[in-house]
Amino acid sequence: MSLANDLGKLSELRASGGLTEEEFQRAKERLLHAEMPLPDSPLASAVNTFRRSRTDRWLGGVCGGMARSTDLASWVWRLLFAVLFIFAGAGLLVYVLLWIFVPSE
Repeated sequence: MSLANDLGKLSELRASGGLTEEEFQRAKERLLHAEMPLPDSPLASAVNTFRRSRTDRWLGGVCGGMARSTDLASWVWRLLFAVLFIFAGAGLLVYVLLWIFVPSE
């Protein structure tokens, strides 16, 4: 659908009483601003391209994938997960969740 068609339908709904003036203005703003692309942040692109490594892996390849996505070596990520596991136990939980939910390359 085009923007003009959507705005026309909104106007018809407002004229028929289906939308209040406030609802019409909010819907119109959403339509007008939905066309503008969101800026691509480096964090968003890093998260979207994050994959587990098939070559640099000990268990699931999570640390190898994180090393490829960031500028840190994989041994740094392994050390970080080990320290988190020893002190809080959260390192193992985070690693397993990343292993399950992050796709392999």
